[in-house]
Amino acid sequence: MKSTAISALHVETVKQSRIDQVDFDNLDFGKVFTDHMFVCEYKNGSWQTPTIKPYQSISLDPSASVFHYGQAVFEGMKAYKDAEGQILMFRPEDNLDRINKSAKRMAIPEFPKEYFFEGLEALLKLDTDWIKSGAGNSLYIRPFVIATEAGVRASAAQEYMFFIICSPAQSYYGGEVRVKIEEHFSRAASGGVGYAKAAGNYGGQFYPTQLAAKEGFQQIIWTDAKNHEYVEEAGTMNLFFRINDTLVTGPTSDTILDGITRKSLIELARHNNITIEERPVKVTELVEAAKNGSLKEMFGAGTAAVINPIKGFGFRDERFELEDVPNSYASLFKKQLTDIQYNLDADPFEWRYLVK
Repeated sequence: MKSTAISALHVETVKQSRIDQVDFDNLDFGKVFTDHMFVCEYKNGSWQTPTIKPYQSISLDPSASVFHYGQAVFEGMKAYKDAEGQILMFRPEDNLDRINKSAKRMAIPEFPKEYFFEGLEALLKLDTDWIKSGAGNSLYIRPFVIATEAGVRASAAQEYMFFIICSPAQSYYGGEVRVKIEEHFSRAASGGVGYAKAAGNYGGQFYPTQLAAKEGFQQIIWTDAKNHEYVEEAGTMNLFFRINDTLVTGPTSDTILDGITRKSLIELARHNNITIEERPVKVTELVEAAKNGSLKEMFGAGTAAVINPIKGFGFRDERFELEDVPNSYASLFKKQLTDIQYNLDADPFEWRYLVK
């Protein structure tokens, strides 16, 4: 492999790309990764020289703190390629702000902005052939940081590694989605780490989701941990409800992730003169709206799924199905959002980020 230096960034490239081994028409989300990855170590009180190197396994001591105390946070973002071959990202500064907010909550050192953007842009340009143009195609980007200090003392680690890995992607969910409103298990409690993209937030969801899958549901709608009275979010998505012609979504809090797609949809709703309410949503309100026919749409929003319509939900022993509606908000927002992401339309919000 050859080695070059770009400013503070050290770059090692692969001898032979693996891209010819990939079937881009049949991608399994998050299973295939590009040729290179970004790595930066934190030790002796500071972040060291960042490196781009061939994608590879890493070696950690069995006593590394991440295995024992769960100091790990991550982000999810995407890169796109337009018809002219330009590489575009969507609101990447928000992702950096959020991973640093998550890191702070988990007692992890914040990552420098200049390292993040120089490394990410260099990585995308190096693996540009992995970013396919065309509707639905993207490159899923996963920045994450883990505690690597050896030792099982129960305290914040003094050593960390920050990574960025990339995976070519198409759609995240396939088929129709139905969700179960959860009343027994909880995702997050007030005062906890629910607003952070901490790894354990997701690991704790898998078992309840497996139980829901046995009942025919693809995801869970989480409710507040105290009384299971209010709707919070669903798996990897923030939730939106169209009640008559009003769009409703729960407010962000210390138990609900401040989703970047969520924020974007709120702005798009206002841009389209659609009434949007950010307020607590009771489970009983949702059930009543489904019974009286005022619940027109439900959909989830997130980086991986973008917007995913929810066809129905279950609560206790009842199940509710939603009829398809013409000119749905979900389809309107998805088109407008993806047109911005793929550089197919104007970007009045200045969300697009061009990799030069």
